[in-house]
Amino acid sequence: MHAIKAPALRPGDAVMLVSPAGPTRPERMERGLELLESWGLRAVLGPHAYDRTGYLAGDDAARAADVNQAFADPRIRGVLCTRGGYGAQRMVDAVDMAAVRRDPKVVAGFSDITALQFALWRGARLASVHGPGVAWNDERTPAESAESLRSALMSTDPVTVASLPTEDTAGVRVPGLAAGPLLGGNLCLIAASVGTPDMPDLTGAILLVEEVQEPLYKIDRMLTHLRRAGALDGLAGVALGQFTDCSDDWGTGLAAMLLDRLGDLGVPVLGGLPIGHGQGQLSVPVGALATVDATAGVLTVEAAVG
Repeated sequence: MHAIKAPALRPGDAVMLVSPAGPTRPERMERGLELLESWGLRAVLGPHAYDRTGYLAGDDAARAADVNQAFADPRIRGVLCTRGGYGAQRMVDAVDMAAVRRDPKVVAGFSDITALQFALWRGARLASVHGPGVAWNDERTPAESAESLRSALMSTDPVTVASLPTEDTAGVRVPGLAAGPLLGGNLCLIAASVGTPDMPDLTGAILLVEEVQEPLYKIDRMLTHLRRAGALDGLAGVALGQFTDCSDDWGTGLAAMLLDRLGDLGVPVLGGLPIGHGQGQLSVPVGALATVDATAGVLTVEAAVG
């Protein structure tokens, strides 16, 4: 499970902005572009970054072409996704993994981008960054979130995220210490990857899980599916991010349901991590080696860049 790490971004580097999944609009990008400029990075817009075909950011070939162009161009040193949405699974088979292996570049995104990050892990063992898209929202992702993404892209320091008592999953904890590569992201995309070439072997890994706007019975169903498919066999640990707007009226609490589905796996489980779709989202490397200390309430991950 040894990861390939792209070089850390430096002031003056060019990064390409791509939309592998859902569409975005220029006005939603203004703040993100300001942030990149303040970090000394030069943003290059992918030719199809603002395309739209219904709920997709243009057709599959165009979305894949932008990602391939970014990896083929030696002047581009990072690939930043504008947003998630839906559609990454439709284009990942067209990504030129040979180009990714020839010139590894840091990729950042989350939500539906989990599918692209799984494909890059499968095809090139590329570590990447689970973090906000460039279509930035200061209300949801304030200064601390911006600094977290900047550091994940431009620093080789390990990333440490502490469990917060204010998070909905803070009550989910199975004490213990585990180490392994941090893999995962959005639960819908993890579950949808079962049976595809991109579903990683999670043996010895720490599984990162977050979700948004899914009722608890659907989260239960996805976790149960992963269990029955054997996808959780051999896990080293679980790191639970934010489960945003996932409450329902059935009277089963989120923490109780997650403990029911994950608490008997025999591995450390740490909830309360501000990683996902919620307020104050922090960025973490995926594919890099991590330690989850569910007793102390801390997740520590090696940098995704070298």
